[in-house]
Amino acid sequence: MILYSHPDCINNHRVRLVLCEKAVSSSVEVVDLSDPSEAFLQANPYGNLPALVDRDLVLNHPNIIMEYLDERFPHPPLLPVYPIAKAKSRLMIYRIEQDWYSLIDEIEKPGADKEKLAKKIMNSLLKLEPVFAEMDYFLSSEFSLVDCSIAPVLWRLPKYGVDIPEDAVAIQAYCKRIFRRNSFQASLTDQECSIREDYDDEVY
Repeated sequence: MILYSHPDCINNHRVRLVLCEKAVSSSVEVVDLSDPSEAFLQANPYGNLPALVDRDLVLNHPNIIMEYLDERFPHPPLLPVYPIAKAKSRLMIYRIEQDWYSLIDEIEKPGADKEKLAKKIMNSLLKLEPVFAEMDYFLSSEFSLVDCSIAPVLWRLPKYGVDIPEDAVAIQAYCKRIFRRNSFQASLTDQECSIREDYDDEVY
């Protein structure tokens, strides 16, 4: 199994997190999209990241890769078994992409109004503070694919100039819980570690 990846890409990060949570061995190939290798382009003519190659199967969308890995390696399960709960999880992942990932795409563009976009990200997060307080993990008592999508966003907040207020206790506690997971620590690249290198280890 080969994961074509980038060391500082939020979509790549959530796929790496699933791989680490499942303890799946894979070869991670770093791709420079400005000069991609011939092997990468042959495997994935769309030329986008992340891309997963498992024998003759090539997948190149993060949600599809994440769900494939969850079904291919069923322990621990990262999506609920029951259809209604599973649909709610998928809907929440879609909402996370629409509300947060789209803003991150914007904030990383040259000339973006980073302060305005950072405020939008924070306001969107704070609206969900009551949900973070309900359970140990997001909408669940167990770590799930929803958490795999949220965690890379929260980890990158300092990069975008977003500071979680101290009174957002539930979000702060969620961050500590997620960031201390062995799978999350294992999923981080050196570039991603540097995002929070100035933070106290006792906090994160």
